[in-house]
Amino acid sequence: MSVLERGNDAKHWQDLADRVREGDSCAENELTAHFHPRILAMAVVRLRDLETAREITQESLLSVLIALRQGKLREPGKLPGFVSGTARNLINDHFRSLRTQPHPMPLDPETPSSVNFATEAELLEQRRMVREALGRIDPRDRVILLLTLVEGMNPREIAPRVGLSLENVRTRKMRAIRQIAEELHKVSRKKRQTPLSTETVG
Repeated sequence: MSVLERGNDAKHWQDLADRVREGDSCAENELTAHFHPRILAMAVVRLRDLETAREITQESLLSVLIALRQGKLREPGKLPGFVSGTARNLINDHFRSLRTQPHPMPLDPETPSSVNFATEAELLEQRRMVREALGRIDPRDRVILLLTLVEGMNPREIAPRVGLSLENVRTRKMRAIRQIAEELHKVSRKKRQTPLSTETVG
């Protein structure tokens, strides 16, 4: 059992996942506060690079929040396994891109089988799409989102730092996540509708 899954209660995680899907900002804060230090610790140990570990942690949390918002986790009670698997895949993808790790980290055997993990190419594409989507949202919204996901700060801590009210920070954070989710959904839908060229198959 991985460090992210030890001592978890399925009912609690299902409730948390459901609340995130419904747009509950408190649930998002709870999820981030719980998993941020765990993902970061795992990433630092594996990567031995704090900045890269922070980037992986940010991308992992953002991917999880977007997936939950879109109702893509079939077994919400296995949320820790989904978070763990998402982080492990991004770490493995990082090593593959550098060609420095001949044997990627194995997935935890308790990772939910209902989660369809992406191929290396799909993960690279997902990371590119997330970065582009982050670049298109309002700069202040981006700061709020990054302070939440990278620094693990809650809206009350962020508000004085960005010069906004607590409620404004909460609204902007939810809007930023929704915007990114919608953009990624549009792109993925367009890709599914685009017929494959015979030149790309071989």
